[in-house]
Amino acid sequence: MSIEGLHVVILSGGISHERDVSLRSGRRVADALSRAGADVTIREPDASLLGFLEETQPDVVWPLLHGSSGENGALYSLLRAGRFPYVGSRPTSARLAWNKATAKAIAKRAGLATPPSIVLENSTFRELGAEAVMRLIARGIELPAVVKPVEGGSAQGVTSVTSFEELPQALVTAFTYDDTVIIEKRIEGREVMVGVLDLDGEPLALPAVEVVANNGVYDYEARYNAGETTYYAPARLSEDEAARVSDAALLAIASIGLSDIARADFIVDEAGVVWFLEADPIPGLTETSIVPLGIEADDSELSAIYAQLAAAAAARGPLE
Repeated sequence: MSIEGLHVVILSGGISHERDVSLRSGRRVADALSRAGADVTIREPDASLLGFLEETQPDVVWPLLHGSSGENGALYSLLRAGRFPYVGSRPTSARLAWNKATAKAIAKRAGLATPPSIVLENSTFRELGAEAVMRLIARGIELPAVVKPVEGGSAQGVTSVTSFEELPQALVTAFTYDDTVIIEKRIEGREVMVGVLDLDGEPLALPAVEVVANNGVYDYEARYNAGETTYYAPARLSEDEAARVSDAALLAIASIGLSDIARADFIVDEAGVVWFLEADPIPGLTETSIVPLGIEADDSELSAIYAQLAAAAAARGPLE
């Protein structure tokens, strides 16, 4: 599909904890679309944005706002209400993915394995007593475990704990980002992530990308600081494992209802079991992000893929 002269407005930046990642994603996509011939405008999500969109009526909007401002479905709802074509999922699906506990429940109902977990609100500790709550957590979750905000991206506020003495501080860190947290059994194995694209009317699972963080945890620093993580694209999986991870990614994304461009994260344990962790409705598209690495591992050109996504959204028109 040609996007010669297509006016694409990319939304990046914002005021979330992931502002820098969003800006980097936006610039990378803008450069790729410009090379493909599009007329690209990058905009911040400020008080003048909606008026600008109404005045200019772009052919397509591509939201790359990481964090709640972009990924919880609210922005998609406004774009849909304004009848602006955009690259991304329906608002409800984005909201389901943004809440990790909800996404896990949907994936489990679809038949995917998910690590045992406990979901707690900050108020639970005040209402039931911190000591009693911690005692039951110790009985209900095996270590090692991962503590993370229910809503959040780029692994911010995520801590891996190997002893219950580390748990209180991990909870404090997670509650800094959200009032609800997940304490999830840490599955040992290979951490793999899969980008899923809607191309030519069919969802495509890109080659899985394996991440090996130098510090053992694929946290914010490991994701976005050069040299902190080794990426294997494609992942070091057997043919059978790669096929099962691909199938799991397609099932997870379809079950949650995400479309256009999304990502699903897994752990493949020593027995070959594929464990679903979470899904991302607006995955990062920086130089170290998983989806671009998967596109390159698929021997595809970023400019061509991004152009195809933008052109398809423009041709589709506003979501009904």
